Amino acid sequence: MTQLQTKPPTGALDRFFDLSGRGSTVGREVRGGITTFVAVAYIILLIPIILSGAKDVTGAQLTIPQLTTAVALSAALTTILMGLVGNAPFALASGLGVAPVVAFQAAPFMTWDQAMGLVVLEGVVIVVFALTGIRQLIMDAIPTGLKHAIGVGIGMFIALIGLVDAGFVGRGEGTPITLGTGGHLQGWPVVVFCAGLLLMLGLYVRRVPGAILISIVAATVLAIVINAAVDGLKWGVVTPAMPKDIVATPDFGLLGSIDLFGGFGQAGILTATVVLFTLVLSGFFDAMGTIIGVGEEAGLSDDKGQIKGIGKILTIDGFGAIIGGATGASANTVVVESAAGVGEGARTGLASLVTGGLFAGAMFLTPLAAVVPAQAAAPALVLVGALMMTAARKISWDDLELAVPAFLTISLMPFTYSITNGVGAGIVAYTVIKAARGRFSEIHWLLWLITAIFVAYFGISFIEGLFG
Repeated sequence: MTQLQTKPPTGALDRFFDLSGRGSTVGREVRGGITTFVAVAYIILLIPIILSGAKDVTGAQLTIPQLTTAVALSAALTTILMGLVGNAPFALASGLGVAPVVAFQAAPFMTWDQAMGLVVLEGVVIVVFALTGIRQLIMDAIPTGLKHAIGVGIGMFIALIGLVDAGFVGRGEGTPITLGTGGHLQGWPVVVFCAGLLLMLGLYVRRVPGAILISIVAATVLAIVINAAVDGLKWGVVTPAMPKDIVATPDFGLLGSIDLFGGFGQAGILTATVVLFTLVLSGFFDAMGTIIGVGEEAGLSDDKGQIKGIGKILTIDGFGAIIGGATGASANTVVVESAAGVGEGARTGLASLVTGGLFAGAMFLTPLAAVVPAQAAAPALVLVGALMMTAARKISWDDLELAVPAFLTISLMPFTYSITNGVGAGIVAYTVIKAARGRFSEIHWLLWLITAIFVAYFGISFIEGLFG
């Protein structure tokens, strides 16, 4: 953990952010803020790819320009808020663990406005939980091993989304899924994906700053060249071509397009409640782990491992989800790429102001985002999924009472294309196994309630039949 070096304050900026007290300088904070932005800027390209690739219950799809503006705007607002109020070097942006829930769990059962309404409600719940201590209570109720399994499962799910979007994995004739089309990799778009993935892996393991963003840009350039040279290629939602303009007026068409409670009527109370629960679960567990890990590296933790100002930081994380839903960008959360800026010396909220300002500037570059095909962005999903898989080593696989629920959690997320199903299966299995062993004292009372919710979720069709 980085040790703080106390120095006397030298001006208003120093006093406001406690630069000297945390052993930092304006120069370090600026460098750290820029580094964090470079490391996380790929989110501006990736989240629109995920969300635009899904349809809501009416068949409507969101557009890349609108989503790019929404992602950049919400990231700018929440990161600046973290800098001014939380005084921490944490950037916030649309979470890769939450966006698939919105796209593939919420949208198919409700409209986009209603799905974003649930995201806003997620933020409200997290804020209330943070202020009342309930957030900690829920964290204590779910076994640590299952928390790790949830992260691993989300990583596998994200990777599968990337592989499918790129055409590297497809539907088989005699099998549910297969390699490419008909068991073979075909077409130039898949070549772009493979080239981008290999480049990204090479740069990342060599710790090249901005490796993910550099690879996405390089793969996009390759896709533009190939698309210009070869006619009739099928790229999916986005066809790579040179944009007519580089700078454009931001498209705020999604701003404020929310329906807070309509999803409960459209999808049903139980389904909407379970989706909301999954959003909350995905959101605050990811944020908690990131805040603790990056906070320790930034020297913000005390001798007991407590992060200074954790209450404010967690509350702002909740407001990030509210802002993300209200802008149409999905939920914002603290991103692990903040560690890149910390590595460059960032220690205070001044770095977050720099990062937030760069996010704001990115809103005017939407034409560039609109030329990035899924095949160029998908390698980032595969790499992020691989990085999230590393948490598997923290699971006690020799303990079958935990290993079986963890396996179900991890495997059912990609196998059923549902984060909700994985979380639910793991929790239900854990509760049942512990009860079968007579170890009722190891089952938190809140876990019984959560288990009952998921049992009702899995049996919703049967329950509707009984009362239909």
